[in-house]
Amino acid sequence: MPEISNETLDGAPIDSVSIDRAQRPPLRRLSLYEAVTERLREMVLEGELAPGSRISEKRLCEIFDVSRTPLREALKVLANEGLVELLPNRGAKVTEVTLREVTDLFEVMVVLEGLSGELLTVRASDADIAELRAMHQRMMEHYRRHERPEYFQLNQEVHRRLTEIAGNSVLLELEASLSLKITRARYVTNMQLGRWDESACEHERIIEALEKRDPKALSQAMRFHMRKTGDAVLQGLHQG
Repeated sequence: MPEISNETLDGAPIDSVSIDRAQRPPLRRLSLYEAVTERLREMVLEGELAPGSRISEKRLCEIFDVSRTPLREALKVLANEGLVELLPNRGAKVTEVTLREVTDLFEVMVVLEGLSGELLTVRASDADIAELRAMHQRMMEHYRRHERPEYFQLNQEVHRRLTEIAGNSVLLELEASLSLKITRARYVTNMQLGRWDESACEHERIIEALEKRDPKALSQAMRFHMRKTGDAVLQGLHQG
């Protein structure tokens, strides 16, 4: 194997990190149906396509400027995710968000968050914790500026990153699947001002417990946050 010399690029030494990055494969470009799938998923999760509503293939093809083939492939993906229901010979509709399903989902999510908290205190590096603190601070800047969509987007990224750093692939897969099913209702209820204030404070307690590497406090904080979010979602569904 040839020896790697300490050459430079534009006068800067090529360290091992730079070489590793240079050798990484280029980012995968999305196919047409994958791009349609992402946009369609956003429309469902953010309520642009309301629960229970019929999906007009003709209208969506016009919006995306695509044929029916990539759109139907996208609908199959969302059907597997439980976001849409394919109706034999009648197109598709957005699935309903039911009280029973959301209750069951949050019961499981609370337990998973507790496990994630216990793993994080052991497996998170100092760099991981610093990254999460920085993400939290950016999220709080959106909160102080009342930028709700931006806050919510970063909120989702923080939750995903917490689970990734916990380092359990089964836990990550489960949480990703369950979170997708409840995001539609969670999006609406987290935008309510009272719950938004509470959620921001709960996130601060989560980061503080992680920085102290206190497994009991972190597990409790993450479980409490998920339980309160579930209560808010269910309350919103009851009112709706």
